[in-house]
Amino acid sequence: MPRTRKGQRRTVQAVMALCVLALLPATWLFVSTDDKIGTAAEAPRTRVAVVFGAGLWQGEPSPYLAHRLDAAAELYRTGRIEVVLVTGDNSREDYDEPDAMRAYLKEHGVPGRRIVSDYAGFDTWDSCVRAKKIFGVDRAVLISQGFHIRRAVALCDAAGMSSYGVAVDAVHDTTWYYGGAREVLAAGKAALDATFRPDPHFLGPRERGVDRALASRP
Repeated sequence: MPRTRKGQRRTVQAVMALCVLALLPATWLFVSTDDKIGTAAEAPRTRVAVVFGAGLWQGEPSPYLAHRLDAAAELYRTGRIEVVLVTGDNSREDYDEPDAMRAYLKEHGVPGRRIVSDYAGFDTWDSCVRAKKIFGVDRAVLISQGFHIRRAVALCDAAGMSSYGVAVDAVHDTTWYYGGAREVLAAGKAALDATFRPDPHFLGPRERGVDRALASRP
């Protein structure tokens, strides 16, 4: 700390200014999505739901991911959605989030023909852009935990997709607190993505999987 009172005051002011700047993106997420978040019971009837990957444990969905998939299966059973787009990481041969998500949903009553896989959803922005540009989704219910869903809704809106976020309940354990703290930093990247709208890691040609799934028999 500076020795003079004036120097100390300037240091405190600088720290406070940095804190305000750091929290601005998180504030933007809360303000811009405040009326677009709710529970599965409140979700509007929408043809497509998007479930974001959240890690695997020994090849199976992590508890956090399983809760997201449970919500998607419930929305399907109650007729609030028709198709589930699972988006996650398959950058390594031994790590395949979308296939694990598909298998879990099929075990919980969602027909395979109603599940579409995006294997290049490496982060939230990539998943949103690919859902819009590659899979042609214009409107969707997004499913994730409360600490992540606001960022997902804001980024999908920035990608040109109208969305409603279902915030899945989660135990407030170490992972939950880590996720919440991480979101403060991730909000900064989200603001940059929404502003500059970069292409995802992989784009590629238009994929008709969602169209075919919607056209399939119930």
